[in-house]
Amino acid sequence: MATTPVLPRNLSPAPDPTLARTRGLRGAIRRHPLVSFFALANLLSWVAWVPYVLSLDGLGVLPFAFPALLGSSQLLGVLPGAYLGPVTAAFAVTALVDGRAGLRAWAARLWKWRAAPRWYAMALLGVPLSMILIGLLFAGGRIEAPSAAALAAFVPMLLFQFVTTGLAEEPGWRDFALPRLQQRFTPLRAAFILGPLWAMWHFPLFLTAWGGYPEASWARPVAFTVFCIAFNIVMSWVFNRTGQSLPLSMLTHVGVNTFASVLWIELFPGLGDDRAIIALATAAVVAAAAIVLGTRGRLGYTAPVDGA
Repeated sequence: MATTPVLPRNLSPAPDPTLARTRGLRGAIRRHPLVSFFALANLLSWVAWVPYVLSLDGLGVLPFAFPALLGSSQLLGVLPGAYLGPVTAAFAVTALVDGRAGLRAWAARLWKWRAAPRWYAMALLGVPLSMILIGLLFAGGRIEAPSAAALAAFVPMLLFQFVTTGLAEEPGWRDFALPRLQQRFTPLRAAFILGPLWAMWHFPLFLTAWGGYPEASWARPVAFTVFCIAFNIVMSWVFNRTGQSLPLSMLTHVGVNTFASVLWIELFPGLGDDRAIIALATAAVVAAAAIVLGTRGRLGYTAPVDGA
C-alpha cells in the first residue's frame, strides 16, 4: 500500500506553478482561449481597417483614397487588416496557451494536403457548378459566355486568393477556432457559433468599397451573414471529412470568392450585386441543409481519441 509522505513541520507544499500562470492577462487568455482569439482577431483587423473605412473609399472622413492595384483599392485597403487579424490572433493565442506542441499541431493542418481526390474535385469543380446552377435559377435561365480574359484570369486569381484571403482567414477560423469549439459543443452548435462571428469580423468593410458602400442596400450585409452561417456548416463538413485538411478548406473558401468575383458577373450580368449575394446565400443554405440532414448534424466530425 502506498503511503502518504509526511511534510516537515511548518513547511507547506510547493506552490502549484499553474496558479501563477492563471493571473493577469496571460492567465485570462489561457482560461478563455476562444474568447481571446475572437476578441484579438477583431481588434487587430478593425484597427488596421480604420484608415480604409475613413478614406474616400469608405465614409470619406479622410481626404485620400487607397491606390488601386489589380483594378481595386481592396488589396491595399483590406488585405493588411485581414492578415493581421485571424491568423495572427490564432498564432499568438496558440503559442501562449499550448506552446510549441500546439503550434506544431496548428501548423501541421496547414500543410495537410493529402485527401481523397473527390474533395479536390468538389472544391475546384463542384463549387463552380453549384454556383452556376443557382445563378441560372436567379437569372431566370439566362446565361452568357464569359470573356477569354475572365477565363484566363480564373486560375491565377484562384491561386492569388489562396495565399491572400485563404491564408489570412482559414488558419484562424477553421484551424484554431473550429477544433476547439467542436470539443466543447456539438458540431452543429459549434458551426452556428462560428458562422455569425465569422460574419461579424467583416462588418466594418460594409462601410467601404468592399461592401458596395454607399450604394449597397441593407439586404447585402443581411444576406452575407446568412451566407457565412450556412457556408460555415459546409466548411466545417469539409474540414472534418478531410481529416482537418486546411488546404481543402482554403480551396473551398476561395473557390467561391474567385468564381463570384471573376466569372459569375460575366455569366449572369443581369443579377446585380445585391441579388447575387442573395443567390449565393441561398446556395449555401441549400448545401448546408443537405449536409445537416445527410450527417444527422454530425458534419463529419469524429471526436479525438484521448491520448492520441
